[in-house]
Amino acid sequence: MVVRPPVPHVAMRPLWRCRNCGREWPCQPAKLALLTEYRTDRTGLLVYLGTLMYEATNQLGQLHPEHPPARMTERFLSWARARG
Repeated sequence: MVVRPPVPHVAMRPLWRCRNCGREWPCQPAKLALLTEYRTDRTGLLVYLGTLMYEATNQLGQLHPEHPPARMTERFLSWARARG
């Protein structure tokens, strides 16, 4: 029996799908991992996600110029904002 290491929930560029589960990235497990990693630096998380959102918007727009990407702020940033 061959045991393979688990595939992390990271973005497969330029499709911006999760390498593990195939969902839009960031998928739920990726969000949880990012919140854990940046638990003491929410501002750093938002800067990181904003940079990735910009990259994803450009790459997805090039792949599908007739259908520009939608909901990118919701997908990349809204879930990571600090709760009041």
